[in-house]
Amino acid sequence: MFVLPAATTANASERLYTKITWRLLPFLTTCYMFAFLDRINIGFAKLQMQSDLGFSDAVYGTGAGIFFIGYVIFEIPSNLLLARIGARKTVARILILWGIVSAGMMFTHDTTTFYALRFLLGVFEAGFAPGMILYLTYWYAPARMARVMAVVMAAGPIGGALGGPMSGWAVAALDGVHGLRGWQWMFLIEGLPCVVLGVIAYLTLTDRPEQARWLDDGEKALLAGDLAVHPGRVEGHSPLLKAVLDPRVLGIAASNFCVICGIYTVSFWLPTILSAAGLTSTTTIGLVSALPYVAALAAMRLLCLSSDRRRERRWHSALCGLVGAAALLLATTYPQTLAVALPGITLATAMMWASYTVLWAIPADYLDPAAAPGGIAFVNVVGVLGGFFSPVIIGSVKTATGSISAGLLVMVGLLVAGAVVMLANRLPRPA
Repeated sequence: MFVLPAATTANASERLYTKITWRLLPFLTTCYMFAFLDRINIGFAKLQMQSDLGFSDAVYGTGAGIFFIGYVIFEIPSNLLLARIGARKTVARILILWGIVSAGMMFTHDTTTFYALRFLLGVFEAGFAPGMILYLTYWYAPARMARVMAVVMAAGPIGGALGGPMSGWAVAALDGVHGLRGWQWMFLIEGLPCVVLGVIAYLTLTDRPEQARWLDDGEKALLAGDLAVHPGRVEGHSPLLKAVLDPRVLGIAASNFCVICGIYTVSFWLPTILSAAGLTSTTTIGLVSALPYVAALAAMRLLCLSSDRRRERRWHSALCGLVGAAALLLATTYPQTLAVALPGITLATAMMWASYTVLWAIPADYLDPAAAPGGIAFVNVVGVLGGFFSPVIIGSVKTATGSISAGLLVMVGLLVAGAVVMLANRLPRPA
């Protein structure tokens, strides 16, 4: 039997994955960028919206966090549904509905509408991030997942880097146009593109490699062979319950919760932190807020390449979390000194995003195809609970004390705890 030389097979594999990457990742990264932007633009709206509507910091923190309650309730069902009906219909539904609600945030006029719209935003976005991760496991072998996640998860920092200046500009420059406040325009112009992306998803996404008309039979066979090798994963076709009760999956989920708490501390409160450090212009705050996310992009790229090259996840994720905790502690200790607070928050943001991205390469290494839909959704559900608790804790502390420092110290402790759990979690090395 004729066997292709290893070098020839490797070259064909690289060409195949390059083709898949250019077909899928630019679009998915754009969608995730808007997902992240529509979660965090409430931080820029706060600079104007809070005084307009008379919200306390506790009300703001609860509204920012209540998004994740709706998200958690519907996330696992959404991911299980994706496995049944496919990514094309699921992603299109999610994008169109969340885009409508995100734009509808412009109609917020009291606490009730604020909470209701944030809750609905979470309901309609539920399942997008874990669904995207599950979808990528259909197309990429586990050994490539850290690099792939670095590309897709870069959408978060990109959303922060581009969204900060855009949101700051909209709030400041469009204020009063056609009788609307700047924060209302911001929600409108950042929400409606998601509806367009939903239509594009329905028209262009392919559910599975075997259905891809843009792959020839040889490419499909090569990819199927690559995906069939999954050493180190949970044996057997584990149901959802087995995946949820697996101690290693619980450990991944706990670490995810801790790092998400830190990420959303920056996402929701960065404009407030910069304001406390002495910046007064909304436009300037928007521009400066891009710096931590630019640093995060570089850190994610370097650490994920290192993780794939060394076939190691735990130490990469944990050490990044510990460095992020130390940097956040520095920013917390000198909150009113911009020359210290800004570098501290920049390094913290970079390390937290790097830790988070490497972490998300682990489920693809460990979970078998039957357990992946529920297992990935469960890890994300536990993680996004951090998105609820983080702003609620900090908002309540700030309302009670007039300072966010005590709340930030809680987040530092959680980052350390997440790194310790990650190191204690004896996961198999990637294939």
